[in-house]
Amino acid sequence: MGDVLDDMYNGQTPSRNKSEYWNGNIKWLSSGELNRGTVYDSIEMITEDGQKSANLRIVPKGTFIMAITGLEAAGTRGNCALLGFDTTLNQSCMALFPKKDLLTSDFLFQWYRKVGEEYGLNYTQGTKQQSYNAELIKILPISLPSVAEQKKIASYLSHIDHLITLHQRKLPFTRILRKYTKITKETTQMSELERILEEKLIEQLVYGDSQWTYRKDLKTEEDLWENFKYILEQNNKDRLNGEPLSDTEFEQVKNQLQFSSFYKAGEWLVGENGKVQVHVQRDTERLHLVVMNHEHIAGGSSVYEVINQYEALKSDEDAGISERDRRFDVTLLINGLPMIHIELKNKQHSYMEAFRQIKKYIGEGKFTGIFSAVQMFVVSNGVDTRYFAAASDTELNEKFMSGWVDRENKPVSDYLDFAKSVLRIPEAHEMIARYTVLDKDAKRLILLRPYQIHAIESIREASKTTKSGYVWHTTGSGKTLTSYKATRNLLMDIPSIDKAIFLIDRRDLDTQTTMAFQAYANNDSIDVDETSNVTDLKNKLKSGDRQVIVTTIQKLQILISKRIIEDTPEYRKIKNLKIAFVVDECHRAVTPKTKRELEHFFGRSLWYGFTGTPRFPENPYPQLGDLPRTTKDLYGECLHKYTIQNAIHDNAVLGFQVEHNGPKQITDETDTSAYDNEAHMLKVLDVILNKSYYKLGFQNGKGETYEGLLTTSSIQLAQKYYDLLLRVKKGETSLKIDERIRQVLPDFPKFAITYSVTENEEGSHVNQQKMQRSLDEYNRMFGTKYELSQIQSYNGNLNKRLARKDAKFKSRNEQLDLVIVVDRLLTGFDAPCLSTIFIDRQPMGPHDLIQAFSRTNRIFNRNKTYGQIVTFQAPKLFRKSVDDAVKLYSAGSTGSTFVADWEEVEPAFRKALAALRISAETPDEIADMSLKEKKVFVKIFQNFDRLFAQLKSFTKYEDSMLEEYCITQKEYEDYAGYYQNAMEEIRIANGDGKDQPGDDETQPADLDYELMAYSNTKIDYEYIINLIQNIVTPDEDSEDSSPEERQKRIDEVKQYVCELQKTNSKVAKIMTDLIYEIEMDDRKFRGKSILNIMEKMKYDCIDKVVSDFCTTWYASKEDVMYAAMHYRNGKIPNESVIKDTINYAEYKAAQEKPLPKFKYNRRCIEELGKILDEEIKPLINIA
Repeated sequence: MGDVLDDMYNGQTPSRNKSEYWNGNIKWLSSGELNRGTVYDSIEMITEDGQKSANLRIVPKGTFIMAITGLEAAGTRGNCALLGFDTTLNQSCMALFPKKDLLTSDFLFQWYRKVGEEYGLNYTQGTKQQSYNAELIKILPISLPSVAEQKKIASYLSHIDHLITLHQRKLPFTRILRKYTKITKETTQMSELERILEEKLIEQLVYGDSQWTYRKDLKTEEDLWENFKYILEQNNKDRLNGEPLSDTEFEQVKNQLQFSSFYKAGEWLVGENGKVQVHVQRDTERLHLVVMNHEHIAGGSSVYEVINQYEALKSDEDAGISERDRRFDVTLLINGLPMIHIELKNKQHSYMEAFRQIKKYIGEGKFTGIFSAVQMFVVSNGVDTRYFAAASDTELNEKFMSGWVDRENKPVSDYLDFAKSVLRIPEAHEMIARYTVLDKDAKRLILLRPYQIHAIESIREASKTTKSGYVWHTTGSGKTLTSYKATRNLLMDIPSIDKAIFLIDRRDLDTQTTMAFQAYANNDSIDVDETSNVTDLKNKLKSGDRQVIVTTIQKLQILISKRIIEDTPEYRKIKNLKIAFVVDECHRAVTPKTKRELEHFFGRSLWYGFTGTPRFPENPYPQLGDLPRTTKDLYGECLHKYTIQNAIHDNAVLGFQVEHNGPKQITDETDTSAYDNEAHMLKVLDVILNKSYYKLGFQNGKGETYEGLLTTSSIQLAQKYYDLLLRVKKGETSLKIDERIRQVLPDFPKFAITYSVTENEEGSHVNQQKMQRSLDEYNRMFGTKYELSQIQSYNGNLNKRLARKDAKFKSRNEQLDLVIVVDRLLTGFDAPCLSTIFIDRQPMGPHDLIQAFSRTNRIFNRNKTYGQIVTFQAPKLFRKSVDDAVKLYSAGSTGSTFVADWEEVEPAFRKALAALRISAETPDEIADMSLKEKKVFVKIFQNFDRLFAQLKSFTKYEDSMLEEYCITQKEYEDYAGYYQNAMEEIRIANGDGKDQPGDDETQPADLDYELMAYSNTKIDYEYIINLIQNIVTPDEDSEDSSPEERQKRIDEVKQYVCELQKTNSKVAKIMTDLIYEIEMDDRKFRGKSILNIMEKMKYDCIDKVVSDFCTTWYASKEDVMYAAMHYRNGKIPNESVIKDTINYAEYKAAQEKPLPKFKYNRRCIEELGKILDEEIKPLINIA
């Protein structure tokens, strides 16, 4: 402590033998009067002579005083006080005077109150009378937060002290102690641990030959703007003619850097030809100033700086929404602009806390101004590190966070190792400039995952030595995005390459891939062009433009075989092109025969294949002369591998739940006659329509349900299913749709059919009629106008509707529930909201099985936990085929690929239910449990809930089974309600929201766990919020941004709010008010978070209700507000505190006919319970 003290002083006692020294007018304080609070008077007084005789100093008000003798007594040990008056001291009191820039007296007082008794035992000397001296005090350990944080902490604890004095009680002592413990820990050891993490990270970044420079001086937005201005001027001296930017000119620059979204910042950062610019009008001249040059990575004009402890201040606009200023951990600047922001927690905390902190800061508007340029976030607790693309608080999804792995897919979790791999230069700048993709359709940033980057780098290295090869990345891991970047980088990085051609194998399969490429390339510095016909392809190859061409193998074959004449200039020009071919789905896109023909023609070509299911010796191409039979033989070495096991382990894709529902009694499972009848088809549809409630996400609520595919063996059978579904929906069959399905989606199922043209080349008149009928039905559902001649456009629209990436298709009115297919969409189609594939056909080959399965396991939201597969034929054959396929494509193991089946889950559920009943036989018992017992209950209930959710996802599950299990849905919901109360208590008790070491001998509860089997109106609320957000944040480039479309969306929101009115009129009323304001003028909501606005409106309603109650009953607003914000079901959180603080005297004085006191107390609590249930609970529990 000596390092943070300016001075120490202890007093003396004037001689007791001289009466003239005593009973004067100078205060004299002894250690027995220290009260561990603020002391305002002394028992004894001395005279001026007494003061002079003992050479006593007057110690000023506000000084911290500690007892230094007599510490062998527990009552004295740790005694201290703050002076509330000027005084002298006796020899048992020591005054400490801290260095003002390091330590405040208020914080010192609050800290010593916590540790004083312990220190008195461990650091004092002597036996009979233990005491401190100045030297001992100097060595007392103290860990400090910043002075600003010290002031906040001391102010908080001082406020609590004031309440205790005011209420003349110590009732909330345990709550105070928990809060106190939390803050003390965080500001001593935990803040110290996080500070050490921060210091080590900065040291790592600036160490050795790193180009990062630590800028300790940059702490405020003003500092950052000044620094940015300096770098901008230094990099543009010629353009500025040596004349610095004036204040007015720099305001022009700042205005251009106030981005409304991180995506808009990303659009700007693409620049033109790698140069990112701002524009300044100087007199009559328009200056184009280069902010960043992506050709100057790790050199040239690039400046790399690190800052920490940036002060993000609360703006006036945030008042009422954001309660406080914030302090950021570490931020990386490129040319003065914040590009990568890092939040750290110590290892006793989860990195998820840092994620939620960032989400909170974004919602509070802290990432505005110069910080609106941020593109990437990193969170870590030192031992576990994740990164993710910047997005709004409502769009951030923890499922899209990524860890780092090396080229062998070994995790790199330690934050310093992560920094070495990702945050050093040039890697950090490359992540922003090369490996960030802008998805135009979804209006979001995408940061490539590590395996994608390693694959692209591997291709780059191979191309430099003119080697071909292939990339094995499991289906669902983002191959289209990887192949886009690989194709783009080949063209940009290898000057000798004339064209980069992305090859797809079928005409109507290329729709989604082409759209994806164009969405990615929209803001890129290269052209991506699809070829509408063979002539178009020929013209693009003849042109001198270096471009990426997306085309089909069929067009290319026709071109070289029929459309160019040998030995003509045109022929020679195309034949001599140096082309890099990137082949999507290379396991089947280009046959060995076709590839040999193309290689013969394009003699200077490089070939890079992408596949999730390579051809191995176990599943080779058919024997055809000396042609290659495996992917390795066809393309060369595997340049990078990322298997399904790797992807599931890294949470890049989901595992699978497989159900084999085919008849078990059939001897010959290859005999398909048993399935070719309407009875079988109705059984299949019954599973899809009535027994897939959880598979299709009905628990999520309207607009948030998932989609399914039904695949059959032939077009004829697909059409039969389509016709049968129409009859079912019209009520013309014995199969009826359950009421609980209709309650969520009255229009369920909305379905369509699609198949490749090549599957129906003969195209009978009957088939054409059926397709036209299905097109008519589709047009009726969605207001489109497709005809038979527009099948390709129809397929494109269907793809986009299934993918739901455009804001338009997030609306229930624009969604499909089921699509019937043969082979189309089973390969290369990406729709994260597609959860289930229903397979009514014989087992396919291993590569086709894995491809089909992988349509379902894209990460989407927290409720989608795995891809769902349901088969309806040949259960034994299917089980073996699936096992063989997964072993082949996951290095011989099925380990984490499949979740447990019914036979495992159902007994485990029974055991979990038994454990739950032992912990709490009925939900009512939970309220009276001790905290330790509640922690045990929470862990048991989490396990039960997890298994219950799994059980519900099986088609075998029916709600009627609960009777057999001796539990009702209401009981489960009651358990869930008490569980949420218990979780809240545990969080408060732990202070920092985590179980502390030593709380329990067993594994602590997961305090980040969200109930999986429980659903409520929260989902509908969030869905409506997102719809409103899309209204106020329209896509200006979209064809759907017309006033008519805007009004259509507003009307749809109104319809949903009317439905919400039935279950939550309070929130519906607030939404109605907000929608009215948006209709009047939506410009004032542009760029703002609708979720935050709604939360503020809800809080204002709660505040008014609480204020009115407190005015009526003369209650403490703070105590009632605490009860309101923590209320769940039935029990008022701090009822006893409120009873002690309500002021009957004031109430009585203000009333003409006051209630008697006992009735007043009872009525007050009754009325509070009523408003909590009727007014507050609907606003609190909705989100």
